[in-house]
Amino acid sequence: MRQLYDELLFILQRLSFSGVVDLILVTLIIYAGLSFLRNTRAMVLLRGILLLYIGISLFVVLFNLPAFSWLVRNSLPAILVAIPVIFAPEIRRALERVGRASQFLTTTRRNPAEMDVIAAISHAANRLSERRHGALIILQRLDSLEEYVQTGVPLGAEVTPELLLQIFYPNTPLHDGAVIIADTKIIGAACVMPLSSSGVLAAGAERQMGLRHRAALGTSEVSDSVALVVSEETGAISVAFGGRIIHRLGRERLDGVLRAFYKPIQPQNPIENFISHYLPFLLPGQKDSTEV
Repeated sequence: MRQLYDELLFILQRLSFSGVVDLILVTLIIYAGLSFLRNTRAMVLLRGILLLYIGISLFVVLFNLPAFSWLVRNSLPAILVAIPVIFAPEIRRALERVGRASQFLTTTRRNPAEMDVIAAISHAANRLSERRHGALIILQRLDSLEEYVQTGVPLGAEVTPELLLQIFYPNTPLHDGAVIIADTKIIGAACVMPLSSSGVLAAGAERQMGLRHRAALGTSEVSDSVALVVSEETGAISVAFGGRIIHRLGRERLDGVLRAFYKPIQPQNPIENFISHYLPFLLPGQKDSTEV
């Protein structure tokens, strides 16, 4: 115990400010990596790799095995090369999230037409729920969903409750698949979306969720879109966003959740933003508020 105390004291005495910053950065990087892998199959794989590495290390330390130790040392570079291949989807998702960090340079502009779209979707979802017609509606935000639009039927129609009800009417040509909405347009119908690769729907009652729910969750995992699902069996309405899913939404709560999650972000010049807030009279078409 005394030796351990002396070693800790030795380390603390030589710990500088740059060393503290270095430790904090490493900790943050490890925490961010584990956060990206949480609730994914990659987390289980990573846990298995760590346990295998610890077990092999203890085995090598406890027993004098020169040949086995040589094999482990020479296999390590190959394992390091294989890791990016194994975790390719998670690495891609992490880079996409880093790319979205530039959103702090943008401001949210709410267009009344976009709010009408949310009202139309909410109204249609409640009517579909009453009729127990299954539906999957994807609201595109910043990440493009063009690759999924190409898997279905491209459209360019205005969003209306009647059109959504017609699309998801049972046994019609477009009812099986997802509707993708961008801004105020339905840009695709009968689209094939990616299924979830996480274990969020693998436990408890959620295990009974069908392909629509898995596709909604999967879409929210690979993009920043909002996915709305109407269950064909129960009529329950769910919303998936950011790799999470909210179940059993009522009429009022559904409208509030959609308005909270679906925030179309349009780039705005920071200088223009500053002037519009503090010097609005300098912008064309703006009048000084002091004028009568």
